Amino acid sequence: MATKIHKLSDVQSQQIGDDTSIWQFCVVLKGAKIGRNCNICANTFIENDVVIGDNTTIKCGVQVWDGIRIGNNVFIGANVTFTNDLVPRSKHQWTRVDTTVEDGVTIGANSTVLGGHTIGRYAFIGAGSVVTKDIPANTVWFGNPATMRGYITDDGKITLTKTEEIDK
Repeated sequence: MATKIHKLSDVQSQQIGDDTSIWQFCVVLKGAKIGRNCNICANTFIENDVVIGDNTTIKCGVQVWDGIRIGNNVFIGANVTFTNDLVPRSKHQWTRVDTTVEDGVTIGANSTVLGGHTIGRYAFIGAGSVVTKDIPANTVWFGNPATMRGYITDDGKITLTKTEEIDK
């Protein structure tokens, strides 16, 4: 299958894999690299120095800034916010910090990921969480700030460490 780019998007990059869909009102800058079989939903902005792996879904309203690396088979929920500047100031010199989202990660809707961290393979970040530190592989985190609440297998079986429940 061919890559599908909605006519109401501004896609400047030529580095987009086969079978990827980019929906309406997206902006993808020239230097961005997007893998095969990805789903980039409406109102997503992808800056230049970004790499997105294969089979990744980015839901509506996400901005992926320079310095963010997203692995294969990642799910990023609607309105997830990434940052790449720890001390943002208008019209001042800034220092970029990079973020890595490893293979198989899930980041729930409306979460915020502060720049400069790594989210390990198959980690699960619950909706509305604020990630302020590195997240180990195969762990479950949620809250503000996000705290570790359990473990998750590569195939998605969650075991909580306390008596907490995740609403289903």
